[in-house]
Amino acid sequence: MDALDARLLLLLTDAPRLNVLECARRLGVARGTVQARLDRLTEQGILGGFPPQLNLTAMGYGLTAFAVIEIAQGQRTSVSEALDAIEEVCEVHATTGQGDLFVRMVARDHDDLQRVIDAVVSVPGVRRTSTSLALSTPVPPRVRPLLERLAYETNSR
Repeated sequence: MDALDARLLLLLTDAPRLNVLECARRLGVARGTVQARLDRLTEQGILGGFPPQLNLTAMGYGLTAFAVIEIAQGQRTSVSEALDAIEEVCEVHATTGQGDLFVRMVARDHDDLQRVIDAVVSVPGVRRTSTSLALSTPVPPRVRPLLERLAYETNSR
């Protein structure tokens, strides 16, 4: 990845609906250059798509909770697949430390959260969970600082 790749990704981070021609115009490069770089970034697994940023609270899912889950040995795949089937489970990360999996889930209200937690703990292979509610999100998911650093570091070399 070079500075132009980083600038392209910053542009798409800020305005994901831009087409290739408009990206080329804003970056001052040929349309084919932008398309080739997008193709390469996709092939390398750096760029995975352009999903919209959704406000889950506005969609009716006002609670976000995180669960640390301890599972039976050798059950990571089957437990992960079962968690994937629970619609309110947004992310699952295999971790080190006290728990084996770190799960982000959403719910409409406290009663709904209890239903989701009950679904999680009923998954075969789940031994123990510890759940915490998110009160706010002072730093939302982001990649901009990494892209800005990369664009700057590449330019200064």
